[in-house]
Amino acid sequence: MIGSESPTLRQRIEGFELDEPGVTLPFTSRLAREQGWSHVFAARVVREYKRFLCLACEAGHPVTPSEEVDQAWHLHLVYTQSYWKDLCGDVLGRELHHGPTRGGAAEGEKFVDWYGKTLESYGRLFGEVPPTDIWPSPAQRFGGPFAARWVDPEKFWIVPKPQWKWISFRKLFRIRPTPSP
Repeated sequence: MIGSESPTLRQRIEGFELDEPGVTLPFTSRLAREQGWSHVFAARVVREYKRFLCLACEAGHPVTPSEEVDQAWHLHLVYTQSYWKDLCGDVLGRELHHGPTRGGAAEGEKFVDWYGKTLESYGRLFGEVPPTDIWPSPAQRFGGPFAARWVDPEKFWIVPKPQWKWISFRKLFRIRPTPSP
């Protein structure tokens, strides 16, 4: 029968709707609210999350998400029916487990390597460079300590720490030693 080809895996993933119609707080809005992102940025992250799902199934090697994509993945895991039945069961046709780090230097090196390969495969599979505001370089992604925390901005102010240049107490007050008699 002409025209009856079933959609490819990539088409099924791209067509998968995370925002349930008719709900007051759909997935993308909740992601934006919980992360403090604009709705436009959260929608871009959802698109990249779907691309990550394609990479997980098509890259041929283990993949690691960016921090933003990982936040979308974590939230999607909370929507258990959507994640396990609708996405994994109906769209992917397989389970896709989230494997967090076990800690330590070897684990850190492993995830840096996987992330670098993920970025390379992104270019190969999608024919473009991933957006750097969502997919930073491995050095940026893993270069500093993980600092994400859940803070309720309705209850707390979030003020950046000043970047102090530490100087000695004597220099600060121009204290000079008193001469000996």
